[in-house]
Amino acid sequence: MSIFSNIKSAYKIFKKVDVTKVLDSLSHMDENQLNGLLKMMSSNHKQRELPPIDGDFYHLGDEALKDDDRALQLTVRAFLEKEVKPVVNKYWLKAEFPHELIPRIASLNICGLTYDGYGCPNKSNLMEGMLAMEMARVDTSISTFFGVQSGLAMGSIYLLGSEQQKQEWLPEMQQFKKIGAFGLTEPEVGSGVAGGLTTTAKRTGDKWVLNGQKKWIGNATFSDVTIIWAKDLDDNQVKGFLVRKGSKGFSVEKMLDKMALRIVQNGLITLTNCEVEEADRLQNANSFNDTAKVLKMTRAGVAWQAVGCARGAYESALHYTRTRKQFGKPIASYQLIQNHLVEMLSNLTAMQTLCFRLSQLQDQNLLTDEHASLAKVFCSMRTRDVVSRAREVMGGNGILLEYDVARFVADAEAIYSYEGTKEINTLIVGRAITGFSAFV
Repeated sequence: MSIFSNIKSAYKIFKKVDVTKVLDSLSHMDENQLNGLLKMMSSNHKQRELPPIDGDFYHLGDEALKDDDRALQLTVRAFLEKEVKPVVNKYWLKAEFPHELIPRIASLNICGLTYDGYGCPNKSNLMEGMLAMEMARVDTSISTFFGVQSGLAMGSIYLLGSEQQKQEWLPEMQQFKKIGAFGLTEPEVGSGVAGGLTTTAKRTGDKWVLNGQKKWIGNATFSDVTIIWAKDLDDNQVKGFLVRKGSKGFSVEKMLDKMALRIVQNGLITLTNCEVEEADRLQNANSFNDTAKVLKMTRAGVAWQAVGCARGAYESALHYTRTRKQFGKPIASYQLIQNHLVEMLSNLTAMQTLCFRLSQLQDQNLLTDEHASLAKVFCSMRTRDVVSRAREVMGGNGILLEYDVARFVADAEAIYSYEGTKEINTLIVGRAITGFSAFV
C-alpha cells in the first residue's frame, strides 16, 4: 500500500471518530484486551470457514460400512444429488413419475440388494437401510418407489415364491425391466388386514378367480406384475397371487389429489372375476403369517426412510440458516435457531443409531416384529418433529417447494401412516413387553 493510500485512509478515520478519545481508550486497555481487539479486527477480513453440512453426526456411515459399501453409498448419493434432486420438485408438483430415471437407477445395481442369487448383489441389511436413507434424504417418493419394487414386490416372490416364479421374475425386476406392485390394503381395510380382507379368491380347476378392490397401491398404474393378497373362500386363509399386467378383469385407477408422496403413482385396483393361473399363485404363501414375513422385512426399511426424510429436512434447514441473514447476521448465529437445529440433530441421531442396531439384528437373523415396529413408531414420530422444526427456522420460505423442506413436511405424514400406523405398531410392541394383546 502506498503512503498516499495510508494518508487517505487515516483522513477518513479522522473524519468519522474522535481519535483523541480512541487513543485514550487504547491506553487504558491491558494486554489481553488489546490482543482481543487485534484478533477481532483481523478476523473481520477473513472468510469464516464453516463446518460441513452432514446429518451423520456420529459418523455411522464412515465407521460401519466396508470400503466398497461406503463407496457404493457415496455413488448413490452423488447420483441422487445430480440426477434426482434437480427434477423432483417439478414432478412432485405435477404428481407425475420421472420414468426416464428408471434405467439410470437400474445402472446402480442396488435393487434386491440383500437377496442371494437372481442377479442380486447379496449385501447386508445395514447397507440396504443406509441406501433407503440416502434416497429419502433427497426424495421420499423415489425411496418409496424403490422400496415397493425391491422390498415388497420382489420380497414377496423371493420369500414366498416357487423357484420357477423366482427365476421368471426376480432377474428382470432386479434390472427394472419389469416393475412390481404390492396389493394388500383395501378401501375399507387398512389396519385390519390380518383377518379382515374382503378381496376373495376361489379356485376353479387350475385357475383362481379374484374379486375385490385394493387401494393405495404404489407403482400400480405402470406395474408389470402386482402381488394381490386375497382370502381363499374355501379355507379363509390369506393367499398371494401374481397378477400380470393386462389380465382380464384387472383395472387400475390413478389416485389423485394427494398432499404427500405425490410422485408415487398410487392406484385403486378393481378385480372383477379376474382369472389367475394356479402357476401364478405364490406357492409358499398360505396364511397371513407368511404375508407378515414380507412386512417385517420391509418395515425396517420404512424406519430408515423416516431417517432419510428427517436428514434431508435438517440439512436443508441448516444450509438455509447459515446463508439467510437478518439483522445483519446469518440467522444460524442466533440462540433460538441453534436450539432448534440441535434438537433436530438430537432426534435425527437417535433415529440413526436405533436403525443402525435394527439392521444389525436383521443381519444376525434376530429381527422380530416388535423390533421393526418400535423403530417404525419412534422414527416416524421423531421425523414429524424434525421436519416441523426445519419448516419453522425457515419462516415463510419453509412452505415454498424451492427450499425442499415443504416437500419433506408433507411426505413425513405419509411415512407416519404407511407400513402400519403408529397405533398398530405400538400395540405390537405393547403385546411383546406386557404379554397381553390389546388388539380387538
